Amino acid sequence: MSATALEPTGYAEYPGYAEFVALRRDLHRHPELAFAEHRTAGVVAAQLRQWGYEVTEGVGGTGVVGRLRRGDSARCIGLRADMDALPIVETSGAAWSSVHQGCMHACGHDGHTAMLLAAARHLALHSSIDGTLHLIFQPAEEGGGGALRMMDDGLFDRFPCDAIFAMHNMPGVPQGHLVFRTGPMMASSDYASITLRGTGGHGAMPHRANDPIVAAASVVMALQTVVSRNVDPLQPAVITVGAIEGGKANNVIPDAVRLELSVRALDPAVRKLLEQRIRALVAAQAESYGVQACIEWRPGYAVLVNDAEQTRRALAVAQRHFQADQVQADGPMLTGSEDFAFMLQRVPGSYLLIGNGAGDQHGACMVHNPAYDFNDANIPTGARYWVALAEDLLSPQP
Repeated sequence: MSATALEPTGYAEYPGYAEFVALRRDLHRHPELAFAEHRTAGVVAAQLRQWGYEVTEGVGGTGVVGRLRRGDSARCIGLRADMDALPIVETSGAAWSSVHQGCMHACGHDGHTAMLLAAARHLALHSSIDGTLHLIFQPAEEGGGGALRMMDDGLFDRFPCDAIFAMHNMPGVPQGHLVFRTGPMMASSDYASITLRGTGGHGAMPHRANDPIVAAASVVMALQTVVSRNVDPLQPAVITVGAIEGGKANNVIPDAVRLELSVRALDPAVRKLLEQRIRALVAAQAESYGVQACIEWRPGYAVLVNDAEQTRRALAVAQRHFQADQVQADGPMLTGSEDFAFMLQRVPGSYLLIGNGAGDQHGACMVHNPAYDFNDANIPTGARYWVALAEDLLSPQP
């Protein structure tokens, strides 16, 4: 794709990367939801083939893997970027805003794809590596479990990796700063639907009904004690009741109320504890109010745990190639979730953050916000890091 694909405004500040800024903005204008990333995957595949990669499409549905083999070494690493968008109406006001109403790149996956493609071109045309590089462009990170789908489709059997790495932008962190963390970094994410069934009746005669709304109110309050009284205070955990549905009139007691929960933890043992306590507490509360409780538990993403050795290597690369004040070695744990966690359960690796902007800078708007946009200044920064990592880990051996 050429830089003329969009209005070429603002490209002069990205020497050598204008075409990838244009590509990123083109992807932003044409977002695609989970497992529908057909156009995006086609753009990725075409670019990789142009630079001489062996390209495999349709991995896990709409996933794309590019393979670059050089030299005789058996070493192989994987770099992963996500491609899907979110079902959000965009309000960023950017000239390259989404043309698909109700769908936008509100998490920067367009930028992650552009960064990895920029690195892919340099590595193919200007780099000397000894080994195999697998570039993994994943669909459906936003709740669709695209990582699992690719793995079920034989990702690591067909494209083995000694180590794997991924990068995500982070608003609130200065642009281009790289943040690392060893061990747990992103939370597990589980979801529960709780239905409380009672006996409906007239609001003027509550004694002749079993009111599920009162029971639901008690459950909501009781849930607040799970983290505060059952979880180690030094272990992060979150239980959020995000929706309550029940009743339509002020003088009618409904026969059912539904609660929707989001449950997060940064330790697998705490994750199990939260489920156990929620189930026990809901059952006890329901019984005390004379209603029945049904819990539909939906396991989501696992805790993302960065391998200590691979994180050390990834950090060392950043410290060698970037200024000291641009690299944070021990970033905070985050209660957001990421399905790259499943890949890390199979292959040792590390997940890092790249700052999207802080304060009044461009890019400080949080992800999943309708006004969000990826900071294009990260395309050269992120690509530079990916190139340095690949070249260092696959450097020719004497």
